[in-house]
Amino acid sequence: MDVLEQIYERARACPRKVAFPEAADEKIMQAAFACGSEGYIVPVLVGDEAELRNLAQERGYDCNVFRFADINDAELLERTASEYLKQPDIVLKEKGLKRRMQDPMYFAMALQRIGEVDVCFAGMEHSTGDVLIAGQMMIGLGPGVSVVSSIGLCDSPGFDGSEGRLLAVGDSAVCTDPTAEQLCDIAISSCETVSGLLGWEARCAMISYSTLGSGHGPLVDKVTEAVRLANEKRPDLLIDGEFQLDAAIDPVIAAKKVRRESAVAGR
Repeated sequence: MDVLEQIYERARACPRKVAFPEAADEKIMQAAFACGSEGYIVPVLVGDEAELRNLAQERGYDCNVFRFADINDAELLERTASEYLKQPDIVLKEKGLKRRMQDPMYFAMALQRIGEVDVCFAGMEHSTGDVLIAGQMMIGLGPGVSVVSSIGLCDSPGFDGSEGRLLAVGDSAVCTDPTAEQLCDIAISSCETVSGLLGWEARCAMISYSTLGSGHGPLVDKVTEAVRLANEKRPDLLIDGEFQLDAAIDPVIAAKKVRRESAVAGR
């Protein structure tokens, strides 16, 4: 079973409500319908309900697969805003919130914050930056997380690692020059994302151009400090380094370069 089949199987066993604030986009609606029809998710289309229903019918989709969050429904907007304003540590106040919620993306994220949907899916019509800003403003960061980050899941033909062809690389898209403290939190978040998505016991190698002091400089110092902080903050996670990439993923190289016990090196 490949990684996507594993994810599909887990999703079908516990379908979550996914809000699509860019639902008018043809590819987004197609994906929402396909995933909803297969029972992987409960798709919630956010926007002008009448327009979205018309588009769905024109495209040949059964509207019964979808749920709708109508941005023109004054009662729904008022109820969502009221529940949102009860949440702790919110950034927006009532006037600013209601103005922002005229935008389907901000409305969808308000629905996520109050638990009406489980997650939002966006980025087709909006830039990554716009989605991240809206997410930070409306949903906020998770407990103990100081910085937004991402992982890239790499399926590399010919690579034979401890989890087959798969490697998760974080942060691969968002935080360009993290501090040691942020790098620590990125490692922790990446471990939790990998464990949640794939069910692995995550083993996180903190990568540098140096392996355990073979090189020197401020970038090496930052990584070694991040490892120390991560081990102190989350001793339950397998986070080690600093390692060069080959020492992180190749057990033969790791045996030569890492001359101490490590649950991560080469794995």
